[in-house]
Amino acid sequence: MIDKALLEQAWETVRGAVRWTPLLHSDYLDSVVGARVFLKAESLQIGGSFKMRGAFFRVSRLSSEQRSRGVVAFSSGNFAQALALAGRRAGVPVTIVMPHDAPQRKIELTRRAGATVVLTEHGSRNREEVASERAREIAAEHAFALLHPFDDPLVVAGQSTLMREVLLDAQREALRIDAILCPVGGGGLIAGTALAEKHFGQGAEVIAVEPEACDDMRRSLISHKRERNVGTPQTICDAMQAVSPGAVPFEAAEHLIARGITVDDAAVRRAMRLAFEEFKIVLEPSGAIALAAALERRAEFANRTLVLLCCGGSVSIDDLLRLTATTH
Repeated sequence: MIDKALLEQAWETVRGAVRWTPLLHSDYLDSVVGARVFLKAESLQIGGSFKMRGAFFRVSRLSSEQRSRGVVAFSSGNFAQALALAGRRAGVPVTIVMPHDAPQRKIELTRRAGATVVLTEHGSRNREEVASERAREIAAEHAFALLHPFDDPLVVAGQSTLMREVLLDAQREALRIDAILCPVGGGGLIAGTALAEKHFGQGAEVIAVEPEACDDMRRSLISHKRERNVGTPQTICDAMQAVSPGAVPFEAAEHLIARGITVDDAAVRRAMRLAFEEFKIVLEPSGAIALAAALERRAEFANRTLVLLCCGGSVSIDDLLRLTATTH
């Protein structure tokens, strides 16, 4: 379903439309982790996250009729903004269904990018599940194309372009990567990463990183079936609260992901602070979780070369200060 040819098509389509984000290095971080560590600063991407890659490629594949009618999707924030921006570029009307308790900053940025935002109340149910149901209803009511933020082969292919950049930068610097630490929400990024590593890489270990409160990918890798989260997991990583890994990314990449690891919210807070102080970059909690894993589980990665996918920076200054004020 997602073969090398599709990844090549995504690369040719997306690379000129997004920002080539830097691979950052720090001798200090190396000394702390006991490894050679590189941060892929995707927080500096257009729209503030890697989601722009998948959204742009997906919109590029819409039919003329779909473009004229418009599209609808559900998202807690990063795909919402990315799809709004991609739709605006292509002249496609975009409606986004978002949980009412998504970060206010992400709601504001999605509206600013030109999308119509519909908010949902979810009570004790999983908020992504409720938003998804409402998006399907709107698609049926208005004949909109329903786009999924991660359970779509075209979106996964678009996300693979992040790892293509990493591999090309590594080749230029003569780096051999041993392990890639990748945040996991619905699985679109790690599937794209694992597929790019398979077809264009050198055999690096791809590791899924999740919050302790929603480790559905870790459990799914163990059971070899898609496990679910119950309710809305309590974590500061708001972009990582999917119900379960998407069927498309899980089928495409399950056998390519080495393992899953988890970290707690306190570790994520510390990583956000270190990213700002050492690299002068702003990471949202979900964007800092790979760095948190390298710091907290450093014994596992001693003397290896790591790439940490720091996938987003969509956080308000007020939330950044609040989340990093207490780091112990």
